[in-house]
Amino acid sequence: MSCSSAMAILLPSTSALLPHKKVSRVWVANIPLRKNNHQNVLQYGNIYRHRVLTKAQTSLEADTREQDSVTPESLDDENDFGVVSLHHVGILCENLERSLDFYQNILGLKINEARPHDKLPYRGAWLWVGSEMIHLMELPNPDPYTGRPEHGGRDRHTCIAIRDVLKLKAILDKAGIPYTLSRSGRPAIFTRDPDTNALEFTQI
Repeated sequence: MSCSSAMAILLPSTSALLPHKKVSRVWVANIPLRKNNHQNVLQYGNIYRHRVLTKAQTSLEADTREQDSVTPESLDDENDFGVVSLHHVGILCENLERSLDFYQNILGLKINEARPHDKLPYRGAWLWVGSEMIHLMELPNPDPYTGRPEHGGRDRHTCIAIRDVLKLKAILDKAGIPYTLSRSGRPAIFTRDPDTNALEFTQI
């Protein structure tokens, strides 16, 4: 039996290994053989047969993982509709003037005069919070005024990043406005506006 015939017997065809996949060409090194020594052919053939099977199996597993996996890039392509930032938070109030007194005179927020007030069928005001805004809306509040959690962190709330929690604490103390501190020990304070809307102020 010739060397090439023996190797053909020992090495399976690529179609048997991966019926529907292309297999990279496998290079078989020249094997130094003594004349009529078929034992060497069988020995080396078994080695290369194992290598081909292993390579084919690895290629199949990699292709399967590639087909089944969902990469962050593919998720981005499917779900990226251009989120930029939080634009504003809408807060309901019973009396606009009372709420403005709290947000302007206690918290020091400024009105965004560029936002229209007269084009909506209810009274309201836009207040700057950094580069974002709070939209006060004088509308009936479906939330109850009583029975809310004492700690605003256990209620739905708006969180505002600030520089100095202790300074805000002194302002609230002076105004007689109740508050609670963060239960986790981080520098944050929770309070409520005149309509019991919960606000968190976290120090950054």
